[in-house]
Amino acid sequence: MICMMVKPLNNDNFVLFAMKHYDNPQCANIDEFHDDLNRTKYLKRLFKKYENSGTLKERLILNHLIILNNVFGVENSARILFFKIEEDYHSLLKTFLVYLNCLPETEIPEADLIAIPLNFDAMNILREV
Repeated sequence: MICMMVKPLNNDNFVLFAMKHYDNPQCANIDEFHDDLNRTKYLKRLFKKYENSGTLKERLILNHLIILNNVFGVENSARILFFKIEEDYHSLLKTFLVYLNCLPETEIPEADLIAIPLNFDAMNILREV
């Protein structure tokens, strides 16, 4: 049995990784690719807003995550998200991915998924959705 090493994402290989795994048949140009990739920035802002004000825009977060999972696939979008989003927000990110049943079952080099705790406040909010 051959064991393949998965190369961790870094600033040098990130865009190439994202382009290789981008699957959007309706994508007309590179701008749409960048728009989809920028959803990680929007998620960071929404997580930061929740941390600072306590306002969680759970439906908007879910929409961004669903789109990312649709165009990159579950494991690839998780790798992109855990690479691009700061560790402070990994608990919140994991909670949303668990809610969507989109947390990879395999290990990813960008984060120790088992060690990241769930955010119980966000989990309670998501239960009401």
